[in-house]
Amino acid sequence: MADDLSAVARFLYEAGTLKHTRRTGWWMAGVNDPESVAEHSWRTSLIASLIAKLEGADPAKAAFLAVWHDTQETRTGDVNYVGKKYAPGGDPQAVTADQTAGMPEALAAAIRDVVAEYEAKESSEAICARDADKLECLLQGIEYKAQGYANAQRWIDNSRGRLVTETGKRLADELLGQGSLDWLRVALGESNS
Repeated sequence: MADDLSAVARFLYEAGTLKHTRRTGWWMAGVNDPESVAEHSWRTSLIASLIAKLEGADPAKAAFLAVWHDTQETRTGDVNYVGKKYAPGGDPQAVTADQTAGMPEALAAAIRDVVAEYEAKESSEAICARDADKLECLLQGIEYKAQGYANAQRWIDNSRGRLVTETGKRLADELLGQGSLDWLRVALGESNS
């Protein structure tokens, strides 16, 4: 390949740091070892594809947007809502431009474009991906609450209130009506009652 991929290789190492970057808001709920940004982004991508399919949007594109939605946190860290009040996080598009500097231009432009689309909040896929981000937080809150972190209820309520798609709202209601191990009971053929 004629293009120098050294900047791409560096970015892949950088992206790996998201596996160790904790979602800091959960510390305020008392969670000692919260999920990583990478864990959050993975499930957000799955949720985005599901919401998009049910909303008539492109599920692959919505998942793609969700994969990239927090990649800037390799450089800014995960700044929670209280922290943003005092130290607003870096502009995602500016951070992405720095992250992709030196990459083959076609690749760098594609990454910048996907982050810009997510941040613009205009396409149906971006709306689905953003709802997936909130729904994943709600789901994680339900799981933390089941582990005994009662303060997670605030994140559950706030996330539910920020959903905009009909599918996202309906799915939130389904999640709130189930236990975190109901899937296992059904898989094993056990009664739900």
